[in-house]
Amino acid sequence: MVSQEQRRRQLAREKFLRQQQRRTSARRKSRMRNSVIASVLGVVVIGSLALYTTGVLKDDDSKENAGAEVTPSASPTSKAPDPCEKPAEGKAKTATWKKEPELTVDKSAKYTMKLETTCGDIDVDLKASAAPHTVNSFEFLAGKGYFDHTKCHRLTDSGIYVLQCGDPKGTGMGGPGYTIPDENLKDKSLKGGVYPAGTVAMANQYNPQTKEGSNSGGSQFFLVYQDSQLPAYYTPFGTVSEAGMKVLKKIAGAGAQPADPTTGNTAPNATVVINKATVTKS
Repeated sequence: MVSQEQRRRQLAREKFLRQQQRRTSARRKSRMRNSVIASVLGVVVIGSLALYTTGVLKDDDSKENAGAEVTPSASPTSKAPDPCEKPAEGKAKTATWKKEPELTVDKSAKYTMKLETTCGDIDVDLKASAAPHTVNSFEFLAGKGYFDHTKCHRLTDSGIYVLQCGDPKGTGMGGPGYTIPDENLKDKSLKGGVYPAGTVAMANQYNPQTKEGSNSGGSQFFLVYQDSQLPAYYTPFGTVSEAGMKVLKKIAGAGAQPADPTTGNTAPNATVVINKATVTKS
């Protein structure tokens, strides 16, 4: 016969075991929940571009910063020797315009853009018929010397693989003062949510979560040096030549710096400066 004291001890042990089981189950569920949350956040950060703004633009800067865009932070890499030359003498221009330039591009003609950089020349075949507003804007800005002496301010080497340029301020927050419409988002080269290596596309302020920021391209653009998983939100308007791809690979091979705490930029270790940009019609 079981005494009252033995029965009390048995009930206490059973209660203790039940409490332990509940605690173990709660910890397991918590770990699973945190794992799912981390996975979802990772997909959002990389999948949404992938090109997202890291700061809130002030209202009075909205026009000046048209097209300001920042890509995800690249993982820091060990610093490699700078493979590029010293920049040519001169300063970047900071002029802005109130509206998009008049559309004068010839959609039936061939246009090319040459970026004479400190790391070598990057030639780009432009898609005037598919992205006339974008090509027209680049012809206008290049003719004004807008890109001359500007530093390519961002290199991403994790998730997506792009070099970003086109901001005279070199911070990712600058622009020409006007915006241009999104174009060519159904380009046949964009298959399976991939911007293939060699693509030149516009950065913008589009937020896929809020679906706000369409048609916000300005002067900033990015050059894809390796196939990158990106949603089709960014106007593809050119293709880098084979020789230009070698220059991009050289720049990428030097790696990226840790993210700047004030801008979020992961600048390339290579000193990438556009000494001169020209757009030619033929």
